Amino acid sequence: MEAGAGGWDNVFPEGKEYPDNVAPLRRFESIAPGFLHTTGARLVAGRELTWTDVYGLRPMVLISENLAREFWGSAPAAIGKRLRQYPNMPWHEVVGVVQDVRQNGIQEKAPEIVYWPIQTRNYFVPNGGMFVTRAATFVIRSDRTGTANFLSQVRQAVWSVNASLPLASVRTMREIYDESLATTSFTLVMLGIAGAMALMLGLIGIYGVISYAVSQRRREIGIRAALGADPGALRGLFVRYGLTLAGAGAVIGLAAAAGLTRLMKSVLFGISPLDPVTYTVAPLILVAATVLASYVPARRAAAVDPVETLRSE
Repeated sequence: MEAGAGGWDNVFPEGKEYPDNVAPLRRFESIAPGFLHTTGARLVAGRELTWTDVYGLRPMVLISENLAREFWGSAPAAIGKRLRQYPNMPWHEVVGVVQDVRQNGIQEKAPEIVYWPIQTRNYFVPNGGMFVTRAATFVIRSDRTGTANFLSQVRQAVWSVNASLPLASVRTMREIYDESLATTSFTLVMLGIAGAMALMLGLIGIYGVISYAVSQRRREIGIRAALGADPGALRGLFVRYGLTLAGAGAVIGLAAAAGLTRLMKSVLFGISPLDPVTYTVAPLILVAATVLASYVPARRAAAVDPVETLRSE
């Protein structure tokens, strides 16, 4: 499927006035029928363009869902409405609404887009001749994308029509996707490594603190054991101590994270900086890890021989 070179320009919905007749810039894309299906972009409302629309030079367009909500409140409400690019241009009917598509990487907000037919009437000339987009991108869906044999067949198919046409910037969607996420992925990997190291150091610290507490309270433990304290109760004593430390750290950490994650908003997408799932799962992982880190010194505390302890005292 084919798409023309994109750009930015004004667009005016019917019935809406702008100060000084200057509307905000919108993303423009010129597409051929089947382009949305090939790229996997979902049609939210209405229909896609047909070749009858294109060859008949019918004044019809598609728009993105966020632009439909801005102009008319919802995607279904936009169907049948009209817009145009400049005052001398005839009104173009909105026949379909497309899901929001991120153009500059998934970390960037999806722009408001108007999808024009790849072939339209030229309204800048008196007779209204035909205007065809010259620069075009062909999108091909295949199970063999990325292979040298498939690329060779595509070249031969193009050159069989016009041997002088070169193929430029041939890439798979996976390559485009990975390239758009390269910086973000590197940042998140580094943050993940730093977070894992911080968790490991925290667990080592908790283990060290509880082990030190055991050594300082050996006499107390011996007396408790001599008086018939249950070994499970002694283990629970130090596990609860570790959980107290972890709880205090979790509260402080969550408060700090709530402030710092707003600085990371540029590398987050699909979730809010205060995502409830993240803020629930992270403390649970910390608590579970703390229980494991507390168990060994707690077990050691429960195994203290009261006779040997009191004799050493």
